[in-house]
Amino acid sequence: MRIESDFLVIGSGIAGLSFALKAAKAGTVTILTKRDLRESATYYAQGGIASVSSSEDSFESHIKDTLDAGAGLCNRRIVEIVVRDAPERIKELIQRGVKFTGRAAADGLEFDLGKEGGHSKRRIVHAEDLTGKAVEEALVEKIRSNGNIRVFENHIAVDLISHAKFVSASPMERDMVWGAYGLDKSAGQVRAFSAKATILATGGAGKVYLFTSNPDIATGDGIAMAWRAGADVSNMEFIQFHPTCLYHSKAKSFLISEALRGEGAHLTVSDGTRFMERYHPMGDLAPRDIVARAIDFELKKSGDDCVYLDITHKGAEFIKSRFPNIYKKCLEFGFDMTIKPLPVVPAAHYICGGVAVDENGLSTIDRLWAIGETASTGLHGANRLASNSLLESLVFADRAVTDAVRLVKSGGEVPHIPEWETLGAVESDEAVVITQNWDEIRRFMWNYVGIVRSNKRLERASRRMSLLKNEINDYYWGFKITSNLIELRNIATVAEIIIRCALARKESRGLHYNIDYPERDDLNYARDTVIRP
Repeated sequence: MRIESDFLVIGSGIAGLSFALKAAKAGTVTILTKRDLRESATYYAQGGIASVSSSEDSFESHIKDTLDAGAGLCNRRIVEIVVRDAPERIKELIQRGVKFTGRAAADGLEFDLGKEGGHSKRRIVHAEDLTGKAVEEALVEKIRSNGNIRVFENHIAVDLISHAKFVSASPMERDMVWGAYGLDKSAGQVRAFSAKATILATGGAGKVYLFTSNPDIATGDGIAMAWRAGADVSNMEFIQFHPTCLYHSKAKSFLISEALRGEGAHLTVSDGTRFMERYHPMGDLAPRDIVARAIDFELKKSGDDCVYLDITHKGAEFIKSRFPNIYKKCLEFGFDMTIKPLPVVPAAHYICGGVAVDENGLSTIDRLWAIGETASTGLHGANRLASNSLLESLVFADRAVTDAVRLVKSGGEVPHIPEWETLGAVESDEAVVITQNWDEIRRFMWNYVGIVRSNKRLERASRRMSLLKNEINDYYWGFKITSNLIELRNIATVAEIIIRCALARKESRGLHYNIDYPERDDLNYARDTVIRP
């Protein structure tokens, strides 16, 4: 059974849903999502969306802060496009029903603007401390009521349907994508989802690491599928580790928003001594890569399990009103942040690289776009500025729609696509292989390809990954696929890409820190790391 539409969107976060709503004005849209429609990294985003929204701020200031954080690798044209487009995209969200925190003013809503690490001004538009939830729920409501959009929940994409697999073409021609195969997780059936334009909006890949702030769905599916289809991928060595995740065995790395430090919270060691002033002039508001490495260094020096985030001096009334949901969540784990500092540790949070795309989100494969965290747009460079991620998703969803609609309207019929074949695969009788390999990849990625790296660690990770890749491929082609197997295959692919990119960059810059090359080398490495399958 083949499902046909003009646009196929894989993923249901802010990027995918924003694209779908706009594309539905021009044609039919299919959305594939691994769980229910609202389950995405967007839903759990606490901080907010960076946008110049006051007379005390300026586009130039936001651009400069973004470029400074990106450590020399941002694409200035892309930065300017995104920053200048921000106010319009915020206005659009308000029109779709998102209620941001603020108060009524004569000329509209006066935002309660937050400030986060790396920002020189208050410019974070937020909905209390659950911005992502407010955005996601508003978009989902619009999607559900749109008759031009079909949603397939609990469906995981298996692989892209590339032209070269089914239609003879000249070796000199660029390949193109005509949709994807997707597994219905409840029925165990693989269907072909064909489309004239395919959009990867599957989010990040935090689950490649042992400790992550990401939800369980973040297994790098879009990046892995694009790579297998032959797309260029870039800058995957730049993994942002969020400095402050709650340290508790049952908290599952619950994120403590950077907005706490923006409102005056301090990082301390166990005896209450502050330490960030020793690492950066901005102290607790330094960019995330600096803060994460500082914490890592302090923990290695002391042997402690965690550092502490102290906002008690701001008073209970302020804390409960500004961070009501973080306050309630911490109470569930036995921590009252109005009385005592919170124990925190870094965790894998955001991938600054991804599928290499142009200024409209188009990949190096025709008819395939990538937006959101799945894409490497040039905005973040070597380190993402806080709260630029949701903004990037909004801006590139808008740009990709314009590009994709133009292509769909220009014509071109989808070729015949064969049904999925199992090719003799049988039911697995040793699923323990999936669990073992999953755990091993995540553990050695944390230990060898984490916050601080070395040549020896990276080479060790590369050798182990080669062995695991062969083992996983044998298993994949021998047994019927399951959701767990698809995700294992994808995190293995993404892990291999991260290792390759990290080995290629023989310097330290932004989020990539190698003790064998501790200095930044602008002469040889002030460029993107672009790799091909």
